[in-house]
Amino acid sequence: MAARRIYTPARIVALAMIGMVVLGLVSLRFDSREDRVSVPAGAKAGQLTTHTCTYPTEAGSLPADCGTLVVKENRADPASRLIALPVTRIRSKAAHPGDPIFRMEGGPGITNMDFPQASRYVGDHDVVLVGYRGVDGSSQLDCPEVTSALSHSTDFVTASSFDAMTGAFRACATRLRDDGVDLAGYTLGQRTDDFEDARRALGYRQVDLLSESAGTRTAMIYAWRHPASVHRSVMVGVNPPGHYLWDPATTDAQIERYSQLCAQDSTCRSNTADLAATMRGEAAHIPDHWLFAPISPGNVRVASFFGLMDSSSDASPISAPQTIGAWLSAANGDPSGLWMQSFMARLIFPTRVWGEAAATAREDAGVARAYFAKAEPGSILGNDATDFMWANGAVVDSWPAGPGDDEYAHVQPSNVPTLLIGGTLDFATPPNFATDELLPSLPNGRQVVLPNFGHTTDFWYQQQGAGTRLVSTFLDTGRVDTSGYVHQSIAFDRGPSQGMIAKIVLGSLVGLAALAVVGLLLAGLRSRRGGFGRRGGAVMRTLGPVLFGLGGWSLGVLLAMTLRPTLPIGDRVFGVVAIGVPIWLGVFAGWARRGMPGRTLHAGCWLAAAGALAGGWLGIVALPVPLAVFTGIAGAAAGANLALIAFDISRERRTPTSPSPSTGSVSGVPVGASAS
Repeated sequence: MAARRIYTPARIVALAMIGMVVLGLVSLRFDSREDRVSVPAGAKAGQLTTHTCTYPTEAGSLPADCGTLVVKENRADPASRLIALPVTRIRSKAAHPGDPIFRMEGGPGITNMDFPQASRYVGDHDVVLVGYRGVDGSSQLDCPEVTSALSHSTDFVTASSFDAMTGAFRACATRLRDDGVDLAGYTLGQRTDDFEDARRALGYRQVDLLSESAGTRTAMIYAWRHPASVHRSVMVGVNPPGHYLWDPATTDAQIERYSQLCAQDSTCRSNTADLAATMRGEAAHIPDHWLFAPISPGNVRVASFFGLMDSSSDASPISAPQTIGAWLSAANGDPSGLWMQSFMARLIFPTRVWGEAAATAREDAGVARAYFAKAEPGSILGNDATDFMWANGAVVDSWPAGPGDDEYAHVQPSNVPTLLIGGTLDFATPPNFATDELLPSLPNGRQVVLPNFGHTTDFWYQQQGAGTRLVSTFLDTGRVDTSGYVHQSIAFDRGPSQGMIAKIVLGSLVGLAALAVVGLLLAGLRSRRGGFGRRGGAVMRTLGPVLFGLGGWSLGVLLAMTLRPTLPIGDRVFGVVAIGVPIWLGVFAGWARRGMPGRTLHAGCWLAAAGALAGGWLGIVALPVPLAVFTGIAGAAAGANLALIAFDISRERRTPTSPSPSTGSVSGVPVGASAS
């Protein structure tokens, strides 16, 4: 009889659901593609092992072969250790497909294993993804030191931030070398040799290349090093040697293009007579606050540069029209959109594989030294985007020199049939660089410049059918077919403005924080008057954590933003405390009952606290911010309820014939469960 009273149906359901939450969080924490890639026992360089799998695309999951390619970390060192890279081949639907397409992502510091657009080309080609050394696979040049330095910076382009980044890059390089990583092996030349090893292992005679942005540099070098292996090459958003840096004068010229388009648009024209002049004036006087929320001018300029890269709303909320709208609103007295840019910069930009980004950037080391030796005064957005990516030039000296430095500093001739694709509004890779510097070295090269297209997001998401036809026709026949394209217009008023998003975000933070505070105060008063009933306690312990967790995190963000701006919003300890403490208090209030001995209340209080904080930590580390907020809430709620369930069971086992005053109440229910 005692066992049946202790393990009630409600407790059994609660424990089962808590178990599912915990298992789910553990799975999220450790289930990553990179963690599963390792060098097989007895493997040799050049060896590829595969198994059947499926690959997710925009058209659904497709049949594929997933595998591991083993390569030397440093091909110039006979004693070099082996590293493993992931390889995925999405199989063609054709019985006799054409040459396979090898995909090369941009970045740098971004994985090469995500390509949902692969489904557009599998009708006639295999599509092959080979992991980038240093980003994908068994050896990654992660630099949490750099991420931490940026996360603790209130403004990315200040002297203190540059100093912190310089020290962080040096510390990261030292740690990696102490861990046995041979940094000399992480060059673009060795990356292209990885692709060549994959081609041989898969049995292809020749391959087609489809690259974008920074990945076009890899495609160039592959064609230079292994010309016989390349059938045709398509480059979207071409980045010739020397252009891992952005020229302020060129950026100003691109802003002038938008200024001309603005003058032709009634919505934009009604807000300014001269967009470029308005932005120039506002850039010199960016406010330091919107309401009580601080604005970092350097972060705004960096975010604006990246926001101006893509001209369509597909890049929302940092598309060019939205970015321009934020500047025009600021000129009219509403800097909310600029605050949004500053706020988002701190959330988004620190996340990157910074070691690989630094190693790749050193391919332009000589150009960088000359670039940072001269000043470029008077430009609208200044040098801030380049200063941010290069830590004001410190990457040149703080990351170790390698054999790849300036190895491909100059364009080399290539007979590979190549199609260069760019957009007239592309801030990252303006097409004139490809026209002037790369095209003359390509006797079999062609170029397509798409009017009013920005960077690569525009190419992949705007007029998709035309883009697919352009790429497929060239790879299949060598012809350039732009017949599918129609005039691309710029919608300056499409989608929610950054100012509107800012008001929603800040309003939500304030509202959730206020609701959580009021809710906890009312719960505390109710507890002092005798506690909740069975149903009320169940609600407090199941639905309450959602409100208290979101509200607690919102309150934490507001306090950090105003009182301690150097505290990273994504800091794990901050997240655990901001989420775990209010959930602890709310769950405890739903558990406590009138008549409980003081010793029991104190023990339950601290057990709930320990459970909430431990569960919150498990949830916070499962995913990155902002998704970690929700997993943190689930973990904290599960932990607090589990601690109290265990405590109740322990007490009732000791006194089975004398139930405590809480007997018959819900002894602990995780988020999503219900009492019965």
